[in-house]
Amino acid sequence: MKITILVVYGLVLLVIGVVSALKIKTPSDYFVAGKRNGVFQIAGSLLASILGGSAILGSVNLAIHQSWAAAWYLLAASAGLWLLFPLVRKVSKFGKFTLTDMIGRFYGNTARKSASVIIPMAWTGIVAAQIIAAAKILFSLFALPYSDGVLISSAVFIIYTLIGGQISILKTDFIQAIIILVGVACSAIFLAFTHGPHTSPIGDSFPFNPHFGTTDLLILVLTFSSTFVVGPDIYSRVFCARDERTARQSIAVVAAILIPFAFVLTYLGVFAVENLSSEQLTHSVVLVDLIAQYLPEWVLGLMAAALLSAVLSSADTTLLTASMMVTELFQEDIDNKKSLNTTRVFIVVIGVISMLIALQITSIIGSLLMALSFYSGAFIVPIIAALANLKVNKKLSIVAMLVGGLFALGGKILASVYGFSWANWMIVGAFILNFLILRIPEKR
Repeated sequence: MKITILVVYGLVLLVIGVVSALKIKTPSDYFVAGKRNGVFQIAGSLLASILGGSAILGSVNLAIHQSWAAAWYLLAASAGLWLLFPLVRKVSKFGKFTLTDMIGRFYGNTARKSASVIIPMAWTGIVAAQIIAAAKILFSLFALPYSDGVLISSAVFIIYTLIGGQISILKTDFIQAIIILVGVACSAIFLAFTHGPHTSPIGDSFPFNPHFGTTDLLILVLTFSSTFVVGPDIYSRVFCARDERTARQSIAVVAAILIPFAFVLTYLGVFAVENLSSEQLTHSVVLVDLIAQYLPEWVLGLMAAALLSAVLSSADTTLLTASMMVTELFQEDIDNKKSLNTTRVFIVVIGVISMLIALQITSIIGSLLMALSFYSGAFIVPIIAALANLKVNKKLSIVAMLVGGLFALGGKILASVYGFSWANWMIVGAFILNFLILRIPEKR
């Protein structure tokens, strides 16, 4: 049954991708789907992109260690979207295709080119996180070797993004968002009604517990929530909306959906802790083990499609966005056929690099949070300062970005890899340093 569901799902996506490719007439169609998309398309795509395989599998795995406090992962995403809501007008006004284009408008051409290198480097790690998630799903469901899963997933992500661009991404993302929501909700409801709650009370470990405290929440907000206020893939959805009102409504809808969904997803992780063996809990894809043991095959098939949908929807959006930004390194205005062809080349290049990373690093959340730490430390402060019309030293913007990004990344590595808890304050310091450098008065 699960194979039948996946085959049908794959064929539907293939048809949509091919049909969408035939509708591409201009570079704008490929990059932002012609900027003629409504709330359903934008909200669906935004939701599917946020609920990537790394978010779903990672949230469940976090619940093993943090219990109900793991809900903060998606709650932080919701908080970031609510903070973005009042900024949509300026984002729509100053942006055209990418975030790097906005940076160029605020800080000049040199800053734009620097961002066109730095941001895709960080976002390559996020594409790699989706490939890792897909490979682990294929391994758990079909016993496919991890390396084979990485190769197959990478090929699918690259080809699908290459063919249809933003048009196919937006169309399939809406379908994928529905599959993700229904799949996760059905799994949680089925477990709750057939096996009872079988979980610890929320109040025992939420909002904080010995494994997740106030400092952890602060770091999560700085390095994760902030990327939803200022994020290339988030802004790409704003640029695809037909108008500002559509973008604002879409953001509000998704921010609201993420709040209950955070607890539904965490419930699955907490249920796993109470009902799976210790050996199963050390498995890299606990969610798959859980649904395989407790759910009927038709629900398992639906959940398998949901998980692969989540991975694909995040991977294609991130891959296209990163490739467009690299193209802007060579041309300031990419609204032309030459830039379209260049972007397609970089889709292949970045996809292959991400595949190589996935073959070496197998930690989903680790790959994701390392990339986001560097990005947030480098770009959150400069872009918020620009949107808020703060007076800054534009000549030092590149220095501020590099110092902030490297300092935040260093703190994340020391805290996550070497276990130095004090290093979390390096991440906080990265934002402060970034701001202080930007505020140094310009010499006349």
